[in-house]
Amino acid sequence: MLPKFSSRAFLAPMAGVSDPALRLQCKEMGAGLVVTEFTNIHSIIAQENKLKENMQTIREFIEYSEQERPLSVQLFGSDLIALEKAAKIVEPYFDMIDYNMGCPAPHITQQMAGGALLQEVNLTQQIFNTLVNAVKKPVTLKIRSGVTNTNKFLFRDIAEIAEDEGIQMITLHPRTVSQGYSGNADWAMIKELKEISNLPIVGNGDIITPEDAKAMIDETGCDYVMIGRGAMGNPFLFEQINDYLKTNSYREYSFRDRLDSFFDYLHLTNQYKIKFANIKSQAIRFTKGMHCGSKLRSKITLSKNIEDLKKIMKDAYTK
Repeated sequence: MLPKFSSRAFLAPMAGVSDPALRLQCKEMGAGLVVTEFTNIHSIIAQENKLKENMQTIREFIEYSEQERPLSVQLFGSDLIALEKAAKIVEPYFDMIDYNMGCPAPHITQQMAGGALLQEVNLTQQIFNTLVNAVKKPVTLKIRSGVTNTNKFLFRDIAEIAEDEGIQMITLHPRTVSQGYSGNADWAMIKELKEISNLPIVGNGDIITPEDAKAMIDETGCDYVMIGRGAMGNPFLFEQINDYLKTNSYREYSFRDRLDSFFDYLHLTNQYKIKFANIKSQAIRFTKGMHCGSKLRSKITLSKNIEDLKKIMKDAYTK
């Protein structure tokens, strides 16, 4: 059984972005579900072996806090034995296991993982079967529509197999793998998936504003929406979407609010092992659209440590 979600707006798993500090911020701002950055099944097994020697658990490798629940862990990799093992390792710590069949990055697709699997119907079926039988927690799926424009409807067969094998929810990003993040997401495909599947469907792609979220729900009938790039440096979006869906209005946030929010994020990072390079990238995202933002971003890029970064961001208040 899927857990109960507090809202219809979810935070997408994003490598280097959906770290535990940002996830917690988005959760506090009203995200109904947050998902970890996607994690290689082989890394989970290797880390588990190392951690056991020090009497530690996988929590040291995939960090999270209890306040994020319900929390989903996203896995990638297609080696069936490793997949079963990794799923069993993470199961006690997470509420759901999400399987990635959507990542378009070449270093992922080249290892027969992410979006490349959409073409491998038999292997996909074995993957779903392995995962669902390995764990008692709900298993969900994130997919793209297809690999290239000529096979952009691969999601139809994959969704059918997923339902047959016991997958409990599907997130569709209606772009092909070869499209990456270019062009527009074809929301008509989300509508089609909702019509042909009995599973809850999460629509993903091009949601930047509360109006976009409502439009996707109205146009496609999807059960939930998943926000990726729109939530970068903008955790307020979840509250705004929730309010807009209920009341047709929402609070606007100023750049000063965005700066405050970045300092909240920075405070949360103290609890986790987040690389400084990733924190810098988050700082850049929080300054998007600000007056003199490009100058600010140049300074952020040159910062060497957290103290540098704090000073740069504090100075931005007086701009």
